[in-house]
Amino acid sequence: QVQLVESGGGLVQAGGSLRLSCLASEILFSNNNMGWYRQAPGKQRELVATITFGGVTYYGDSVKGRFTISRDNAKNTVYLQMNSLKPEDTAVYYCHAPRRPELFPHEYWGQGTQVTVSS
Repeated sequence: QVQLVESGGGLVQAGGSLRLSCLASEILFSNNNMGWYRQAPGKQRELVATITFGGVTYYGDSVKGRFTISRDNAKNTVYLQMNSLKPEDTAVYYCHAPRRPELFPHEYWGQGTQVTVSS
């Protein structure tokens, strides 16, 4: 099946680190931008970071300087390294692949992985 499979979420203390992984079907990953989004209770889903196939990155203001997005094109995997975590980073984190009309007409989302940062 065409899918995004996430792993790496968990409970961590403030100031700690966590690395999320997203294994993508090749059709979603190859020659495509990938992204991480998050959604906290009562909040809109927000963009965390994106990365192009060539490795150009973008970060949301709230995570810039603390999070790093990367990808391993040989493994069809995108990562989100999260350092200096804060309680306000607590959210469900989703891997995302934008639509490519010539291949698939819909964007794809991972199942989500919970990240909880305690004070």
